[in-house]
Amino acid sequence: MFDTLSDKLDLVFKKLRGQGVMTEENIKEALREVRLVLLEADVNFKVVKDFVERVRERAVGTEVLQSLSPGQQVIKIVHDELVALMSGDGGNSLDLAAKPPVSIMMVGLQGSGKTTTCGKLARYLKKERRRPLLVPADVYRPAAIEQLKTLGRQLSLEVFDSRAEQDPVDICRNALQYAERTGFDTVIFDTAGRHQIDDYLMNELVRIKDSVEPREILFVADAMTGQEAVNVASGFDERLELTGVVLTKLDGDAKGGAALSIRAVTGKPVKFVGIGEKMDALEVFHADRLVSRILGMGDVLTLIEKAHAAIDEKEANRLQQKLKKNQFDLEDFKNQLQQVKKMGSLESLMGMIPGMGKMMKQMQGAQPSEKELKRIEAIIDSMTRAERTNHTIINGSRRLRIAKGSGTSVQEVNQLLKRFTEAQKVIKQLQKLGPKGLMKGMGGLGKGMFPFS
Repeated sequence: MFDTLSDKLDLVFKKLRGQGVMTEENIKEALREVRLVLLEADVNFKVVKDFVERVRERAVGTEVLQSLSPGQQVIKIVHDELVALMSGDGGNSLDLAAKPPVSIMMVGLQGSGKTTTCGKLARYLKKERRRPLLVPADVYRPAAIEQLKTLGRQLSLEVFDSRAEQDPVDICRNALQYAERTGFDTVIFDTAGRHQIDDYLMNELVRIKDSVEPREILFVADAMTGQEAVNVASGFDERLELTGVVLTKLDGDAKGGAALSIRAVTGKPVKFVGIGEKMDALEVFHADRLVSRILGMGDVLTLIEKAHAAIDEKEANRLQQKLKKNQFDLEDFKNQLQQVKKMGSLESLMGMIPGMGKMMKQMQGAQPSEKELKRIEAIIDSMTRAERTNHTIINGSRRLRIAKGSGTSVQEVNQLLKRFTEAQKVIKQLQKLGPKGLMKGMGGLGKGMFPFS
């Protein structure tokens, strides 16, 4: 979503980095360009005006003008003010400290991804060792009830049984009583939406709120709708007093203005962001991490968290021992590919490493794609156990069989085996060099692993 914004800000910052001496005039010129970039990204006009003024006040101070690297100082101020703009004073964590069951009411317009987000949130809470109950209360769209039940089955989560002919308020009240009797500590209510705000919808939501007294009322906003999402959030807040926002479709190609504006306009913290269609594609929102991604500084903390969640510790220890003994084989390589795929798309992962996002753009498709990774897996899957363990036994006839079995060519099988042999040599050298050598050699290892790029 933020690629265009990132590219344009990077152009502004390149000019700043090149300034040996900063004056008030060239700072103002840079901020004029920042202002235009943010307005083009569909950020709220008043938000942009206030943001640029705060940056200007700090940037023309003596500390910046007399600094040895004034351009870097201005960039840091922009970073800090963007973080402040998106985070505000309040925290972004859910308030689950009340006596269980804790009620979470999800509200929003139709098409914002509300029902799917309910499932994602329940999955997240389950991983946090809570016991959530999903409640389908959108009786005007029967498909929503079935959709939530389907998600519940996929995630092994219980969904309260409701029907389209029931009153939504009765459904929510009965579900809360059921949760109290059966030991659920969290109840997530998927409420009805409309294509636009109307009195009937709002009155019903107010009745549900009065009935279940939710600890959290989360507005689910489609980030692709830009400023309209901000305006709708303000309308919901007037009637319901929202406690937070969930931004969905942050992996889309919209300009990103809603994500940058919604906290400042509504005063409500963004608590989660949806970054994909899969049920694990929901992240706790951290303004500093998102701003670092926008400014091309990476997001190592999120990358580490994803790695901890996806990589099996026993498997990692086993692999470490094999690496020490120089016994890394094709079966291990395939297992590592599968571990990486659990963490998300390669593009999103590389964007979390400082500098790699820009490097990938410069490479213009030279980096391995998801399709190529699947091709590698297919080739390895077509090998026998003995061939994966000892690739040196793979002769011409075996290569032909593997190519036919994987739907690839003998040339592609040869490329994989050649690159894998080179990667083994790199690993052997890195074992001698220690941690510093490991960091230095990672580029060569990565290049050797992906034969089709």
